[in-house]
Amino acid sequence: MKLDSSIAAVVTGGASGLGEATARLLASNGVKVALFDLQKDKGEKVASEIGGVFCEVNVTSDDSVAEGFKKARAANGQERILVNCAGTGNAIKTASRDKATGEIKYFQARDFDRIIQINLVGTYRCIAMSAAGMLTLDPLDGGERGAIVNTASVAAQDGQIGQAAYTASKAGINGLTLVVARDLSRDGIRCNTIMPGLFNTPLLGAAPEQVKQALGAQVPFPPRLGDPKEYASLAVQMVTNGYFNGECVRLDGAIRMAPR
Repeated sequence: MKLDSSIAAVVTGGASGLGEATARLLASNGVKVALFDLQKDKGEKVASEIGGVFCEVNVTSDDSVAEGFKKARAANGQERILVNCAGTGNAIKTASRDKATGEIKYFQARDFDRIIQINLVGTYRCIAMSAAGMLTLDPLDGGERGAIVNTASVAAQDGQIGQAAYTASKAGINGLTLVVARDLSRDGIRCNTIMPGLFNTPLLGAAPEQVKQALGAQVPFPPRLGDPKEYASLAVQMVTNGYFNGECVRLDGAIRMAPR
């Protein structure tokens, strides 16, 4: 797919981090970009800077996502690109004993489900609604109608202690990638997923600088945190390379996560 002003894109989680970097790179190539996010102030600021449109969207709600696509398409036309970066995480052991009191606690299913609903179901919801819209488009040269890029995590393959819900949600994104690619193949819509490692995003934003440096030093090479622009570069490659389909790709500096 050639990137230019005839192409529209939707980036979820586009107000910051990986999504913001991707939105900026797409816009720099002339693409008309809509940002889905709950961070209204940040989202509107980024949108104004890249000439895009901000849509306040909660990916756990059918109605909210549908309204977001309606607003985005009214402004930019039907998107041919969807990049799913919206997500969250936590770190709570499945069951544990309090060292001070001896009290035993467990990670409750409702809290597990919250992570699944945001990361996995939210990603699928956006995929399904976007793909339905892409089906209305005429194919480009070569028969392509659209491209979808999802965000999983290296935790999908080597989740750490306390990451049961997060890992399950990201492994689920990996699991749906090939199926979605196959489901949509006859209509010329591709689907791929990126598994980022340790990136310098708002999820690590509150950590002290020495903690970030220590985390980065664990990466074999280069020994640092990933730059969101590096994620954006791979996302755009997945969009523009027409033979890239049905793949889940680690972007991690060769790190393999230890148990903790």
